[in-house]
Amino acid sequence: MKKIIFNFDKPLKLVSGQELPSFELAYETYGQLNEDKSNAILVLHALSGSSHAGGKDGWWEGMIGPGCPLDTNKYFIICSNIIGSCYGSTGPSSINPKTGKPYGLDFPIITVKDMVNAQKLLIDHLGIKKLYSVIGGSLGGMQALEWAITYPNEIKSSIVIAATSRMSTQNIAFNETGRFAIILDPNFHNGDYYSYNTKPTTGLSLARMIAHITYLSEKIMDQKFGRELKSGKYLFDLHSIEFEVQSYLRYQGEKFVERFDANSYLYITKAMDYFDVTKELPNLKSKIKFLIIAFTSDWLFPVEQSMEIVKLLKENNNNVSFSLIDSDKGHDSFLIDIEEQGKIVSSFLEGLKNEI
Repeated sequence: MKKIIFNFDKPLKLVSGQELPSFELAYETYGQLNEDKSNAILVLHALSGSSHAGGKDGWWEGMIGPGCPLDTNKYFIICSNIIGSCYGSTGPSSINPKTGKPYGLDFPIITVKDMVNAQKLLIDHLGIKKLYSVIGGSLGGMQALEWAITYPNEIKSSIVIAATSRMSTQNIAFNETGRFAIILDPNFHNGDYYSYNTKPTTGLSLARMIAHITYLSEKIMDQKFGRELKSGKYLFDLHSIEFEVQSYLRYQGEKFVERFDANSYLYITKAMDYFDVTKELPNLKSKIKFLIIAFTSDWLFPVEQSMEIVKLLKENNNNVSFSLIDSDKGHDSFLIDIEEQGKIVSSFLEGLKNEI
């Protein structure tokens, strides 16, 4: 595993019409790039992910490594932290070269296409002409679709997991609720909390709690927590944490505040809200082979939304495979249910050697 910073010192024109004067992408690689640079796979992370996808404590540890579905004995795996994030890539907490202070809300609005355009510059820098595959779940799956639309001749395959072709009204509503919680936090200071040496911890924690509910299924929450009480009895107190599920959500919120930047949360969720490729997909005619994977209990991006991706791609006779995995773990299944997902991905990647 290698962690590296890619520094692009020219302006990056954004979909909004604004530009970043320069940017950095933190990325990690696993395995070896072969002589003709034909074995590279770009792994794309979700909202709060980082470039640390494989290895110990990697967010996709079970998927990446020797003998794993993304087998580092065969493939050269690249994972870069998206622009707008806070794990080494340029985002709102980065220093604005014009002011010498963190960007805060002066950071320009970004889209999924902007994330992909920045990644393409990294891939060019590595001298890779064509990626063997791009793969990701959730926001990572959206990026995998955007790669196919924007750079259809630069990828052989696109694996889209637990994703959507456009953010639904309900999901935009969830994102807005989380952003509103952050903005209303007294410590937000209009995004300039860095100057006050504080963080909007209450707002970001609440945003994460709301989002985390959408990542789990009702069944798994019931199995994990049910109506279990921490003290074994009702306390009849509004301030106490009585139910185990309350304790779990509070813990998730507190841990998230320690590792993530509130402004990055605002910008990345906004980029997700803008995502809508329902017009581009039917017009796409490519040699790309697609694999779409969905999970039965995912209600954030339900099965119907994955099937909609398949339908849109098939309108122009693109090569599409669809796999539905029976799982009770909700949207987080793509991070947790590695065994069956891994077999499907591994088989698909092996098949590419004969079909492309």
